[in-house]
Amino acid sequence: MRFAEPIIHIDMDAFFVECERLFDPTLKGKPVAVGGGGNRGVIASASYEARAFGVHSAMPTVRAKRLCPKLVLIPSDHGRYGELSRQVFSLVEEEVPVVERLSIDEAFLDVSGLTLLYPHSRSVAVHLRKRIRHEVGIPASCGIASNKFLAKLASGKAKPDGIFVMEEDRQLALLHAFDVRAMWGVGEATYAGLERLGVKTIGDLAAVGDRALQRTFGRSAGNSLYRLSMGIDDRVVEPHGEAKSISNEQTYDEDLQSDEEIRNEVKRHADRLSTRLRQAHMEAKTVSIKIRFDSFETISRSLTLASPTAVGQDLMNAAVQLLDRAGVRGRRVRLIGVGGSALVPASQAVHQLATDRPASWDDLAEAVGEIRDRFGHDAVVPAVVHQKKENPISDIAAG
Repeated sequence: MRFAEPIIHIDMDAFFVECERLFDPTLKGKPVAVGGGGNRGVIASASYEARAFGVHSAMPTVRAKRLCPKLVLIPSDHGRYGELSRQVFSLVEEEVPVVERLSIDEAFLDVSGLTLLYPHSRSVAVHLRKRIRHEVGIPASCGIASNKFLAKLASGKAKPDGIFVMEEDRQLALLHAFDVRAMWGVGEATYAGLERLGVKTIGDLAAVGDRALQRTFGRSAGNSLYRLSMGIDDRVVEPHGEAKSISNEQTYDEDLQSDEEIRNEVKRHADRLSTRLRQAHMEAKTVSIKIRFDSFETISRSLTLASPTAVGQDLMNAAVQLLDRAGVRGRRVRLIGVGGSALVPASQAVHQLATDRPASWDDLAEAVGEIRDRFGHDAVVPAVVHQKKENPISDIAAG
């Protein structure tokens, strides 16, 4: 016996908001958003009550408040969200042997090995959702299908707090009814090209045909679009797929102008990144920075290190090196981000012998980490970043 639909995409509904409602039950039923305040804050998560007014993630907070005057805005607390995420996925991994984590609040599950324990994959989802609700206290939606692409679409249909199955014998009919913008790889430029072809739904896209799509979008992209439009996705669920990157970024209420201020903010973000890597028990092999100028021009730079690290001084040095290469001097900056990618579990990280840094940095990082674990990140900060901006980091992603 096999499950006809062995892939589940599990997604925690409005995760940051639901975490806050756990901490403060009086928020239930109210339009709530988590995100940054001020003139340049951005919404990170919105409750379904807020979404009814048109509020959504990545929306400027100022616009969200205009749309929903009674919106309750809460600053992000990613330390607490991370802990609840670990509780959820620890529970999931007890039940399902093959789990590919995509971010702090979603994952793909391959439940094909559970056929002796459950009559169908839907029953696996029912059991998982009950455990998450009972033991952690937050809602989860599950999309179930024969592959990852279809399961991801199905979980969108399952929201909020539900289950949606794209049955194998009905999957094409269900798929072809979706708006084409729901597909992976269909951004603004691709959608503009599809509009010119008269494509509105995924069914319309399938009708265009493989050859016509290849002529319009190129061989690889065109064929990929056609295969997805026919529900074909050969990717397997890859276990141990924890966050592929961890980053901090902040949009400032006032543009940063001085070179010293910009440099110190880059160091502050790198220092905070070190704490988040440590909390995730990960180390980063690649460090990147993101800079957005007052003109909205955005640049990014990255550097691959000789060894993975979560040491704050290593990350600060790399980030400053990237800043010096970026040509920022004399320009006004509205957003800064620092991220780590090519992540390696700290227990598996292999370090080369460093000749350009004192070994005491590692001991110091361990001591600082223990203090921060106990008293919070701001209990110990490097002197150079002590005078930090008043507004909190408004966007923090793990994806």
